[in-house]
Amino acid sequence: MGNAEVLGAVLRSESATILGEWLALQTAESNNKGLIKDVELKTQAESFLSVFSKAVQENPGDSLQGPAWDEVRTFLAALSRSRAMQGFSPSETALFVFSIKQPLFAALRTRSGADSAALADVLMVTSSMLDKLGLYTFEAFQRGREQVIQRQQQELLDLSTPVVELWDGILALPLIGTLDSERTQTVMESLLEGIVQHEATIAIIDITGVPTVDTLVAQHLLKTVASARLMGAECIISGIRPQIAQTIVHLGVDLGDVITKSSLAEALRIALRKSGLAVMPSVKAQG
Repeated sequence: MGNAEVLGAVLRSESATILGEWLALQTAESNNKGLIKDVELKTQAESFLSVFSKAVQENPGDSLQGPAWDEVRTFLAALSRSRAMQGFSPSETALFVFSIKQPLFAALRTRSGADSAALADVLMVTSSMLDKLGLYTFEAFQRGREQVIQRQQQELLDLSTPVVELWDGILALPLIGTLDSERTQTVMESLLEGIVQHEATIAIIDITGVPTVDTLVAQHLLKTVASARLMGAECIISGIRPQIAQTIVHLGVDLGDVITKSSLAEALRIALRKSGLAVMPSVKAQG
């Protein structure tokens, strides 16, 4: 009986024992308690044993080629993405595969008996298979975590560029943090979408929360202003603190005919005036 046949026979006949010992090892060796429920872990382990056993029987050898092994990799890729979102570490995710070695090797030793040469051969082939699958799981986890980070970064960008309707036709875009090229693109898209959605004619870009303004940041602001003008909206930049004003003058940045104000309140007054509106005290307040 070949190595793959011996491994396949053990996976079929000792699956319950292997599964129980494997689950116990994962629970004992994991540092992240509570990240996954026991029921979910058991389901994942049973699914892996099923696809792994099928692959061993249909495509024996440690090359891991063929549709059955593709199914194994697809399962491990999905598991890795899931664990990246659940907060597992890369090593704990790879442990899912590596920890099956101990109970599986014990079952293979029992099966091989006193034939040490046959045992060495089957252990070598099995170890090679699991090592390759463990490394694949680690790499899949890294890709999954990168996707999670990218999605979180995009969500943060969206949250940090809210477009607020202050009045009919008047929008405000409060900016917090550093403006780089990627974020400027998000700012412009958010502002232009807001202009179209609210049919705005005036947009206030508030940079009170922007820590520093250099030549690049100023250029990004001017690009945003130009984009808004093409959509028929005039921009007012508020939050020009004394330090920022000095920096802009020192850098020789020309803001052109863009209206600038020190506070959002002053910018709103200008916007209301341009819209033919004014804030007046009520009759009750006057009395």
